[in-house]
Amino acid sequence: MRTPASPENPSLEPCAERLEAGRITLAGARRFRRRLYGFFHDQGRRLPWRATTDPYHILVSEIMLQQTQVERVALKYEPFIQAFPDVWSLARAPLRDIIAAWQGLGYNRRALALQRIAQRLAADFDGRLPISVDTLRTFPGIGAATAGALAAFAFNQPVVFIETNIRRVFLYCFFPGQNGVRDREILPLVDQTLDREHPRPWYYALMDYGSMLKRAAPNPNRRSAHHQRQAPFADSDRQIRGLILKALLRFPALSVEELVKAVGKGPKRTTGLIHTLIKEGFLEQEGAHLRIASGAETPESDAGSP
Repeated sequence: MRTPASPENPSLEPCAERLEAGRITLAGARRFRRRLYGFFHDQGRRLPWRATTDPYHILVSEIMLQQTQVERVALKYEPFIQAFPDVWSLARAPLRDIIAAWQGLGYNRRALALQRIAQRLAADFDGRLPISVDTLRTFPGIGAATAGALAAFAFNQPVVFIETNIRRVFLYCFFPGQNGVRDREILPLVDQTLDREHPRPWYYALMDYGSMLKRAAPNPNRRSAHHQRQAPFADSDRQIRGLILKALLRFPALSVEELVKAVGKGPKRTTGLIHTLIKEGFLEQEGAHLRIASGAETPESDAGSP
């Protein structure tokens, strides 16, 4: 595969297509698909989770890819699959082992959600991921985008969904120069251009073209009505929550005072986040000591985000 597109690469030439009453013409849709498939053939990414159609493996990759760079996921995906090769092993694993395997990916709440998904699959679905997007959305940590991706990549279903790379492509190609574009304006175009016979490679092509655009051009997603700048990680609640879990990976049981000292942040703020992590099911307390929860019980609430 060639080097990612540069400003001189034909892939970055304007690809605006005319819309008629908010719809793309059949000829425009064909040109759009040809362009993206051509790019994908030459510059598509080789990623380990694309070499499988195992729904569990694809589930792991999609949860990992939420809010995390592909390069970081590529380093953690295969070791995680080796440690937890199927739904059953993940469902019964100690949460401590899952959090340890997750280190480096951030947003530890996803690791807890992934185990809760596995536990529900084991208990209610004979260990099998359901095909229905509506059913998938009832699982913790699975929203519309992840449910759509699972249906497309695990089951090759011609579903319509949008995520950050897909949004970027449609903003670049169909809304040049427009600001404040809403997803409800983009989704009909995703539907009209969908390759219904080959949804899996089509969505791979869309996502890879969107990834290229982020690197090689001013990010079109800044023109989305839904664009938000990510808050700084340093000294955020997310950072402190991660430090709490890391401390309990190093030392299996600590008192609140010992844990606050190990984290090295403000005592009041750290203590408050410790209690939040207990409520969310990350931590459990026995006497004066805290430890990472066993993972055997799954609290109803899945609010919050480490």
